[in-house]
Amino acid sequence: MSVTRFPPHFYNTDHRQRCLEQLRSKSASLEKYIYLNGLKGRDSNLFYDILLGNMAEMIPVLYTPTVGEACVQYSHIWRRPEGLYVSIQDKGHIRDILTAWPNAHDARIAVVTDGSRILGLGDLGANGLPISVGKLDLYIVGAGVKPTSTIPICLDLGTNTQRYLDDPLYIGVRRLRPTGKEMDEFMDEFMQAMQDVFPKLARPIRRISLPTTRLGISIGTVSQYRVFNDDVGVPCFFEMHGFINAARLSSTASGRQLSDHRLLFFGAGSAGIGVAKQLLSFFTRLGMSPEEAKSRIYLTAEASRNTKNSLHVQDYDGPQLTNLVDIINHVKPTALLGLSTLKNAFTEDVVKAMSALNARPIILPLSNPVHLCELDYQDAIAWTNGKVIYASGSPYQPVTYDGVRYEPGQGNNMYIFPGIGLGAILCKTRHVSDAMVEQAAVALASSLDADEHAAGLVYPRLARIRDLSAHVALAVMRQAQTEGLDTNRYLRTLSDEDLLELIRDKMWQPPTMELASISRL
Repeated sequence: MSVTRFPPHFYNTDHRQRCLEQLRSKSASLEKYIYLNGLKGRDSNLFYDILLGNMAEMIPVLYTPTVGEACVQYSHIWRRPEGLYVSIQDKGHIRDILTAWPNAHDARIAVVTDGSRILGLGDLGANGLPISVGKLDLYIVGAGVKPTSTIPICLDLGTNTQRYLDDPLYIGVRRLRPTGKEMDEFMDEFMQAMQDVFPKLARPIRRISLPTTRLGISIGTVSQYRVFNDDVGVPCFFEMHGFINAARLSSTASGRQLSDHRLLFFGAGSAGIGVAKQLLSFFTRLGMSPEEAKSRIYLTAEASRNTKNSLHVQDYDGPQLTNLVDIINHVKPTALLGLSTLKNAFTEDVVKAMSALNARPIILPLSNPVHLCELDYQDAIAWTNGKVIYASGSPYQPVTYDGVRYEPGQGNNMYIFPGIGLGAILCKTRHVSDAMVEQAAVALASSLDADEHAAGLVYPRLARIRDLSAHVALAVMRQAQTEGLDTNRYLRTLSDEDLLELIRDKMWQPPTMELASISRL
């Protein structure tokens, strides 16, 4: 019988470099995703070690934008079990399903999705699991959450997408989604079972398709369950942080007061309205009344998918404005934010209209993935001669224009939610409040270092994510203490300096791989 063994001189080579070379030999992003998924299955410590050293290259593969394609194709690229499915067919014995999870006593954080509304891709059903897997990878690499303490969960509740129901390889239950009493009973049983089986768990909820009333009962009742929605509340506060830095840059160039900024939102759906509501606090923090703050924010409502829009503002009595350039010329915004999921909606005329009004226009096309982004970075730089203050929802590469290198910002909420999760775990908060999330965003707004300020960046560089997460966790923990939500009261006795050191000490690191110590058979 043959014995599997390492090659005799394997330990004389750099296996990390070998893995990176194999990864980089793949031309398609989905093939890279599949390779990295396999590497994690074979050697998770090596996977996270490589990820920590190459985040800018690998995060866009493991998360947005590639994770969207991985979800769409998941039934066809599935290789191995990598998460927990709780099916509508498990109703009545969900507790038994959860109890079977290995390392249940170590569980501290789970990401839950039902695959219904992921990245603007529609109802993905059971194909949505990679979003939970990918999000937890960001908690691990971004804040040092221990891998064995994480649980990726997909609620397999069926799908209303017919092509998946017709797909012979579809891995989920073949039925339409439940509604009414059936859905209510399932969610109540699931949430109670999670609390009973994993009492120390924080549960970020990502994209659960429930009516608002049920969100208020089953998911949003943070006083009952230790949950937070890291795909709605967190991004809203996160965009506030990005806008604070962008507004400061713009005001420095124009001499305009921060209170004089005017925001125009393109796309008045739930995402746009959610971000707009949070940005009201930017103005109220400057001493403005809520009514004054509202007067600084304008929303366009999409009349159709062909980019026709109308301006909705109470004090406007003229004819309906349906052209975005006309709306810009009427509102005279300092910032244009896109949450429409309409590719290339910010045309050259739109961008030049913003540039004509502002020394440094703020343009934030936040729709993702890339194929839904309102404005590509290279166009934004060229059409404004490099004046634009830009951040997008999807990753873009730096651009050299007229001999100058420009770095884009990405409104990636990875900067904030890992730190929130770590802070919640360490202080053992009873729930995650809106104020805790807001303090995380405030902490992040002052996190740019001197080099990032000099480069005119809106968001920090991703390579500093662990340092950023430590400061976010500190802010979250202090706010939990202020609200009396923390149960780890010992942390109250520590100074900020000592607590920050403790946070860093608690961050998990992949074990050092000593190849030379591998025994040769």
